[in-house]
Amino acid sequence: MVTVLVTSAFAERGADGAVNILNWQAPSMMNPYLSGSDNDTIPASLVLEPLAGYDENGELFPRLAADIPTVENGGISKDLKSITWKLKPGLKWSDGTPVSAKDVVFTANYCMDPKGGCAQLDKFKGVDKVEALEDLTVKVTFKEATAVPYTLFVSASSPIIQAKQFADCLGAKAPTCTEANFYPVGTGPFVATNFKPSDAVQLKANPNYRDENKPAFAQVNYKGGGDALGAARAVLQTAEYDYALNMQLAPDVLGKMEKVGKGKVLSSYGTWVETLFINLTDRSSSLPPEERSTAKHPNPILSDVRVRKALSMALDRARLSEIGYGSMGKPTCDWIPAPAHFAAGNTECLKQDTPGAVKLLDEAGWKPGPDGIREKDGKKMMLTFVTTTNSIRNQFQAIIKQWWDEIGVDVELKSLDTSVMFSGDSSSTDTAQKFYADVQMWTNYASGTDLGSYVKTYTCSQAPGPDNKWQGWNMPRYCDNDYETLVTELGRTADVEKRGEIVKKLDTMLVDSYAIMPLVWRSNVSAISSTLGGHAMNAWDSELWNAQDWHRKK
Repeated sequence: MVTVLVTSAFAERGADGAVNILNWQAPSMMNPYLSGSDNDTIPASLVLEPLAGYDENGELFPRLAADIPTVENGGISKDLKSITWKLKPGLKWSDGTPVSAKDVVFTANYCMDPKGGCAQLDKFKGVDKVEALEDLTVKVTFKEATAVPYTLFVSASSPIIQAKQFADCLGAKAPTCTEANFYPVGTGPFVATNFKPSDAVQLKANPNYRDENKPAFAQVNYKGGGDALGAARAVLQTAEYDYALNMQLAPDVLGKMEKVGKGKVLSSYGTWVETLFINLTDRSSSLPPEERSTAKHPNPILSDVRVRKALSMALDRARLSEIGYGSMGKPTCDWIPAPAHFAAGNTECLKQDTPGAVKLLDEAGWKPGPDGIREKDGKKMMLTFVTTTNSIRNQFQAIIKQWWDEIGVDVELKSLDTSVMFSGDSSSTDTAQKFYADVQMWTNYASGTDLGSYVKTYTCSQAPGPDNKWQGWNMPRYCDNDYETLVTELGRTADVEKRGEIVKKLDTMLVDSYAIMPLVWRSNVSAISSTLGGHAMNAWDSELWNAQDWHRKK
């Protein structure tokens, strides 16, 4: 049991003792540049900060920057080829040394090193150079006009790291720097003091944080592991913890716990979509490791778009949404369901059509064998379907397997601990990036309300592989020249209405490829203790974005 220290009012740094946070998705490191997974990015956001972030309304606000650069204030050049950031004066790293523009430049060089395997490289795409004009002034120059340049150094996934600490961690050395990756020197409200991979992180208040009265808590106990049910109980029933993230549980289960009166359930809609990701490449273990799940070998079953479409047609998304999320989810065909001016409003997939799926597989040449499993050219239609260990996801797996069985597809189900599936360990064979399965299911989301950076996820260069140290989030290995052209056009388009139209086209193009299959637009759900104050739910950035303002209620 974790002891919760309850003290008096929020008056000075550390006055409120300890706050206890539980995320059943345990962290594997504290460096978002080597792991873009939430289970690493979220705890790291307590320590590392970007130049700017997104608030609970999805609006940009300055963190380490003095203000948000715009064309109007001269921070963005009129030709849209550069953005100039000015740091707040007097910023210090947690070790007491000053923060300077050189740290920002170093961060860019760290991520853009081709041998580094940076998980956030898409945010630096199109950058020509990053230079320090003065001690507190940084200029980012792009290779061509970039209408919305808030990509690198914006949001918890792209923070500033200390040049001094990471000096010997460039390129291929990046993953070997255990001290820096586990205990980064930061500017955030807390400092990591004890890190146990795939288990827990202990942090203390940053003595050099820029607000002398914050944070109110002297210590953070951040625990990982277990499951969503146990996490919910620890906040809502036993009050052992103050906050639990990602409560992916049935609404009635959460409702019963909430009635105990020790905490409440929070929810907020952003761009979170529970999705099936289809491997377009061959994951066969008979292939050499450097060729497995790469573009060199197409998937022998799923490369045919008719097969992928049939799998989608067999799904009843409304049923999944009702079972898994109730009022906290909505069935969707869109990868990007929000903000409204970016949502394509696709609805074709919402109606389950099992006879149509059967007909499509017949047309594709996959005929039922003696055992009912479809065959073609001597190969059986057998798929491996993996997701994280979670009650809702595992229930979804079982239901989807049943629907696919009905159309003659044999499905092997596999469940992995989140800390394994989303590990930054490139040597592991079970990571989401390696994708040694045919189908994956999990949730992805965008940071902020402009989707310019998010749509780059499915550009060709973002496909994980041995050449980029298995980084990137284009898990299906989707690659389409027309998609690339539209992404480039979006980067040159400043008009909000026109940007919305382009994003809608990109969304429709992607879902029509059936390389991904959106299932449920789900709200971000967490649990909070009745004694914890100052929290503001945020579906657009790190959920712990304002931990410096948290305090113990009187």
